[in-house]
Amino acid sequence: MEIQREMAQQNTGVPPELRIEFRIGIHVGDIIIDDNDIFGDGVNIAARLEGIAEPGGVCISDDAHRQIRGKIDIAFDDIGEQALKNITEPMRAWHIRLAGVAAPAIPSNSSAIKVQDLALPDKPSIVVLPFDNMSAEAGQDYLADGIVEAITAALSCIRSFFVIARSSAFTYKGRATNARDVGKELGVAYLLEGSVQKAGNRLRIIVQLIETEGGAHVWSSRFDGAIDDFFDLEERITEQVAGALQPSIRIAEIERSRRKTAARPGQLRLYYEGNASCLGAREGRKR
Repeated sequence: MEIQREMAQQNTGVPPELRIEFRIGIHVGDIIIDDNDIFGDGVNIAARLEGIAEPGGVCISDDAHRQIRGKIDIAFDDIGEQALKNITEPMRAWHIRLAGVAAPAIPSNSSAIKVQDLALPDKPSIVVLPFDNMSAEAGQDYLADGIVEAITAALSCIRSFFVIARSSAFTYKGRATNARDVGKELGVAYLLEGSVQKAGNRLRIIVQLIETEGGAHVWSSRFDGAIDDFFDLEERITEQVAGALQPSIRIAEIERSRRKTAARPGQLRLYYEGNASCLGAREGRKR
């Protein structure tokens, strides 16, 4: 809070486009220490909370909130359950309200862009979103971008898939995304997302397939390998993802069909009643 207050004071009188505003995310949890680096959900959740914090604000997890509530003079805003990228279950989060600090100014030339929802195509549709670089080292985005490009190209070769172009998918890079919103904006039923972690000479890549309509995880996998074998690892990931997506999407499509049928019980009842009436009429004619 001290950092954010001082930053707000530094930004006084500074044009909005020249201001430096931090987002801070805080979580309490276990971490994994390896080669002077830290990993695990404890780190990932804090990073995700930083992403949904307001510029100049602080966002904390429910676990962190339980540790400090009632002990310090801070006002909290409950922002409810948040679906955090690459975190399996939604997590309740809180914004810290900084007393005496005005909300960050919005540039006068900014405007909200209304995006028309797109209809789903008649075949399984998917977008491969930019993978997150979870490595502590700077300048490692090329690893994640290369894997995303290879997977996108491989999926595009499968005629039964409708695949969103890489250029459209990369507009989501660095943005906090919601599966349902992405599905509506791009007109896709599924999205593939993941993360890349580099520790020394080792790579860990996590990939997961999500259904955009309900936000359900359909399939996920983890790949480990050496940076020296990056291209072999990239090829293996691409083949396994492309191979796994076809049956996974078929299963998900069946479930989607079931949900649509369950959502129209009145139509289903009329269908069966109509069948019964036709059958009764045929029996009467035979007699």
